[in-house]
Amino acid sequence: MNCERFQLSKFFKFLAAALVALFAVTAISACASGPSIDMKSVAAVIDVRTPAEFSGGHLQGAVNVDVEDADFAAKMGQFDKAKNYVVYCHSGRRAGIAIDWMKQNGFTGALTNAGGISDATGATGLPIVQ
Repeated sequence: MNCERFQLSKFFKFLAAALVALFAVTAISACASGPSIDMKSVAAVIDVRTPAEFSGGHLQGAVNVDVEDADFAAKMGQFDKAKNYVVYCHSGRRAGIAIDWMKQNGFTGALTNAGGISDATGATGLPIVQ
């Protein structure tokens, strides 16, 4: 009797875990089903990775402005500070640094950190090209 109860207990624990996993995958799929950034209002997509990273693959139409380059400020000065921009990098860290710089230097439009390139392609709907 105890053996049967143990087997049923294991079965229900497995069933519960399977259902939780199924709901989690469904929720993730719903969140990642399409672009979440309205690209109609975006003036430019800015890739703040190194030129070598950019040449290895970037979002279609993205402009490369390396946040760690000495000319970063001069290159960013060419953008209209009132427009909206999407910024991405490898993980989102450098994009955050770039956005902080942009805010501190008078950019007033919407600035979106799209995270890493994989996240950015999903959020914008733009394909990765070389």
